This record gives sequence, C-alpha cells and structure tokens, in this order.
Amino acid sequence: MTTPDRPSPPPGRPLRRDAQRNRDAIVAAARQVFCDHGLEAPLEQIARQAGVGIATLYRRFPNRAVLLDAVLTGNLQAHIDAAEQALASDPWDGFAFYLEQSCRLQAADRGLNDVMGMRFPRATATEAAKTRLYELVGQVLDRAQQSGQLRADLTLEDLAFLNWANTRILPAIRAAGDPDAWRRHLGLLLDGFRAERAHPLPRPPLSPRQVHRAMVTLGRRSAGDAH
Repeated sequence: MTTPDRPSPPPGRPLRRDAQRNRDAIVAAARQVFCDHGLEAPLEQIARQAGVGIATLYRRFPNRAVLLDAVLTGNLQAHIDAAEQALASDPWDGFAFYLEQSCRLQAADRGLNDVMGMRFPRATATEAAKTRLYELVGQVLDRAQQSGQLRADLTLEDLAFLNWANTRILPAIRAAGDPDAWRRHLGLLLDGFRAERAHPLPRPPLSPRQVHRAMVTLGRRSAGDAH
C-alpha cells in the first residue's frame, strides 16, 4: 500500500520521493489502461492498477485532461516521427508510409487510436503535439499532390474519416481474430487516393471547423465532460 501524498508542491519545487513514485505509477498504469481499453477507461481502474487510492490520483491529476497530457504527448511523438520520415521520402511513398505507420500505431494502442480522432481542448500539451502533427501531415499531403500522384481534391479533413473509421474497424478486426486486417482497408483507400483513379466526388469536403467541432464533441464524450 502506498503512502498517501500531500498536495502538489508549488511550481519549481520537486515532489517528495514517495509522491514522485505515486505519480510515476499512475502515469505508467494510465498508459497501459488507455492502451488496452481506450480513453474512456475509468480512472478508478487506473488508480487500482497503480496501487494508489483514487484520492491520490486526483491529487496528482485533478482532471482527466491533465492525465491525458502526461500520457499521450509522448505517444503522439511516434506519429510526428513518422510524418517527418515521410517528408524525407518520395512524395507518394512518403504519403503511403505515413498512413501505414499511423494505422499501425493506432492498431497497437486503443488510447492513441481514440486521440487521433478526437480533440481535448483542456489537454493543452496533447493538442500542441497534434497541431505540430497536422502541420507535418499537411506538408506530406501537399508534396504528394504537387507530384501529381495524389488526387488533388483530397484534404486534410478527409483524412479525419480514416481516423474515425479506425475507431470501429480496429475493435471489429480484433474480435474477428485478424488484427492486421486494417492493411486491406488501407490498401483499398490508397488505390482510391491515387490521382489516376480520381473521379468527381458527390459531396464537398468537411470544413476544418466542422471536423474540429466533431472531434471536440467526440473528445468530450470520451472524457465524460458535459461542458
């Protein structure tokens, strides 16, 4: 049983050793629980896995957004790294590489899958990492379109559909016993993304504002935040 820790010290002062140990245990437990069960996992489950009381968890992390920042910012770095690698490749190959790596990372981590299709305005570090990621992915998209290999009408907002689809596809293929089946879905999409396969689309793309609103709404539901 861990020793209950006191309120967090003022900024700039290090935590006591037992308080730091509790914080590290909570972050490690949250990373695993979110990975296994998604971002809607109960905080009580995280506290139990960390071996602390729920009061201790809230003392260190007063709301879910603070905990998400502690866990997800580092996880998103793998997506950022993949986008940077894509920019160093052939434009089409880089675009396909980023989407493949993105889907692979999401397949391995349900929490990461959730955060890619949602927005959490109060999780400021997480959102800053996602802003950086979207900037890089926008460059990946532009390069592939300028090369003439990627259809010109594809937008960054269209790629949100891939993230939203994955939130349903990945649990379904795990239940089907074929956790790599997402590769077939991605292959079908990549064929549709090629410029030579393009046909006029029946609807215009969603606007950035529409996609942002949808992702914030999904994030609020996931975090249990009614406001």
